[in-house]
Amino acid sequence: MRLYSVGFIATLALAVLVAPLSANAQPPGKSFRVGLLISLSFGLPAHHAFQQRLQELGYVEGQNLALEVRGAEGKFDRFPDLAAELVHLKVDVIVAHGPEAALRAARGATDTIPIVMSARDYDPIALGYVAGLARPGGNITGLVQQRLELTAKQLEMLKETLPTVTRVAVLWDDASADQRRAAEAAARPLGVQLQALELRQPPYELEGAFAAAAQGQAEALLVLNSPLFFRQSEHIVGLATRSRLPTMFGFSRGAQAGGLMAYDVNSIDNWRRIADYVDKILKGAKPADLPVEQPTKFELVINLKTAKAFGITMPPSLLVLADEVLQ
Repeated sequence: MRLYSVGFIATLALAVLVAPLSANAQPPGKSFRVGLLISLSFGLPAHHAFQQRLQELGYVEGQNLALEVRGAEGKFDRFPDLAAELVHLKVDVIVAHGPEAALRAARGATDTIPIVMSARDYDPIALGYVAGLARPGGNITGLVQQRLELTAKQLEMLKETLPTVTRVAVLWDDASADQRRAAEAAARPLGVQLQALELRQPPYELEGAFAAAAQGQAEALLVLNSPLFFRQSEHIVGLATRSRLPTMFGFSRGAQAGGLMAYDVNSIDNWRRIADYVDKILKGAKPADLPVEQPTKFELVINLKTAKAFGITMPPSLLVLADEVLQ
């Protein structure tokens, strides 16, 4: 009897010690399939952050997790077929990241598979995708990136840096149309006149857009957040440098490629939070009961090397706020 008690206590103690280590482990033999519906190819640092966070939560690709990635490569009319592929594969959850076209396709393909959205520049409540932030209802929940509010802030920062500027060219396309409207609303109180340069796809006539900016006597440039602008960051920076147009980008890669500055949602944090939603759903939570969240981390990137080349003195108020200053 005594030996039984000692063995029982030892077993209980071992269980207590092991429990914290396996708190995130998934049930043995249980495997999940997660579908990703994205604008471009998979493989950016933010995507790796998503994979890393899932691994921290106990999901290991090739063991208990399969990621089914479908990238539209900037061709948004492909989203419906890609979403249908994911449904056919019977994924456990679909992540619809980026433009409204991604979420529209996912919802059109299924009303039963849980969908985690990362809404870039649209209002999912106004468009009827969710009933509200606190209780979204239906099979959709996730993150709202607040790109429209960020667009106004980008223009404000550009004006703060270049207070004498009155004419700003804006690169926009179909994916960033709502951001353009937000920029127009923000420009009026700042005393800035915008020159909207629409780029139609495919192909993007960037050289023609910059020629139009020069003809319109633009003094600076705002590049809105679009998957294809992201892909062509270096090309845009090269044209802006030759045109002597200080540029604010709606994504950090633009400043890292040589643009003057960029202001955006922190994409690493955004994708890690998407992974948290996926985890909760795979563990049994219903999207209808998971509140929609808004971003809590943003990043301002300033390229001082570019500022020096343009003869621009960056305001100390922005340098203090910067998350990354490139020398």
